[in-house]
Amino acid sequence: MSNDHERDAALARAVQLREQGQAEQARERLVELADRYPEDCEIAYQTAWAHDVLGLEREAVPFYEQALAGADLSAEDRRGALLGLGSTHRVLGSYGVSAQTLRRGLDEFPDDPAMQAFLAMALYNQGESREAVRLLLKTLTSTSSDRRVQDYRRAIEYYADDLDGVQ
Repeated sequence: MSNDHERDAALARAVQLREQGQAEQARERLVELADRYPEDCEIAYQTAWAHDVLGLEREAVPFYEQALAGADLSAEDRRGALLGLGSTHRVLGSYGVSAQTLRRGLDEFPDDPAMQAFLAMALYNQGESREAVRLLLKTLTSTSSDRRVQDYRRAIEYYADDLDGVQ
């Protein structure tokens, strides 16, 4: 059995455990894999995710950072790692770092509504309520298929940029 095949099989088993709700077992296996493959971005990302699922945000941060430092993540995993790291920093009270990370994510994935929502939360936590509401309103109009939202899309977008405007 080749080393790459062993790695792939072990990673798949650990991810499957997480997906089946066995997060602690998944975390244990992923930590072992991260020790065995310290330069592997995908393993680092999955290890961060497993820590997050268990509410171990502080422990997740270095794994997210390691995952993002490499160039081997798929675009979807990179998106997830940026969102995960930004969200984790927010939960830890590092609102500025959270917003910076999520903005970096939006530079790479500008139309990601989840990233926009988490950035709005970080902005709110920083006291930037106006910008947070503006971002949420823009995200709402660009992602909602609700007929009523779409009927008023132009007005919502207009007022999103001028929340304090009166006539």
